[in-house]
Amino acid sequence: MTHNGQMVTSGIRRALVLGGGGVAGIAWETGVLAALADEGVDTLTADRIIGTSAGSTVAAQITSGLPLAGLLARQIDPALQTTELSSGVAVEELWARFQQIYETPGDPAEQRREIGAMALAASTVGEAERRAVIEARLPVHKWPERDLVIVAVEALTGEPRLFGPDSGVELVDAVAASCAVPGVWPCVTIDGVRYMDGGVRTGTNADFAAGYDRVLVLAPMPEPAEPAWGRLDGAVEVIEPDAAALAAFGADPLAPEVRTPSAEAGYAQGRAVAARVAAMWR
Repeated sequence: MTHNGQMVTSGIRRALVLGGGGVAGIAWETGVLAALADEGVDTLTADRIIGTSAGSTVAAQITSGLPLAGLLARQIDPALQTTELSSGVAVEELWARFQQIYETPGDPAEQRREIGAMALAASTVGEAERRAVIEARLPVHKWPERDLVIVAVEALTGEPRLFGPDSGVELVDAVAASCAVPGVWPCVTIDGVRYMDGGVRTGTNADFAAGYDRVLVLAPMPEPAEPAWGRLDGAVEVIEPDAAALAAFGADPLAPEVRTPSAEAGYAQGRAVAARVAAMWR
């Protein structure tokens, strides 16, 4: 809030967490956030924004300076949508393979390394072609001057990497790394290290919001294990897709054609949950 033109802080620290979910997740999250804004809930006041996979795209977009209404139009209106590549994979089979790995008892880091090996061995489009898609998604290619965290995972070690404005890594590369779905898109090479989708660790990586008093989590996809937000001490509100949103996502959340219905479903859901979110966020 402001007083006599000066910013006044309430002492309450807020974090916005945006999880992974393919192009459907990007559209849905954008719809939810735009609806919340229209209902008077300004999530962009968050002190920290954490983006994983699809959520990394949304995080970069909403901190670009482009209004949420404009970002929503870029999801709903086919004439404004950027070019996306078709995955060309059997998504249900891929998800089943991931689930099998996650359900195998053992060290989570070892599970991630197994997925990383699969990612490195996969036949995909080239890194440059995929990077061009990410570049087109982002209205601005420079990091914002705020606490923005983009999560990716090292393919060889299975360890998470948090990219931010001070990481020395270009925003487009950080987002591309976070969006590198194993078995679908190429691992992203940054300073000689190969990175894969941040959602390999958890769908939201909400635990990186530890220490914040208010945390809003948008989770388009189920967490592979115990929800990361369960480890937070502050007040937490989680929005997951409702039945209409899941229907809009369809069987393949990576399919470009699901963007319009997913964004519309997200907007409707955001309107429906706005009062609940406002009670926590404010």
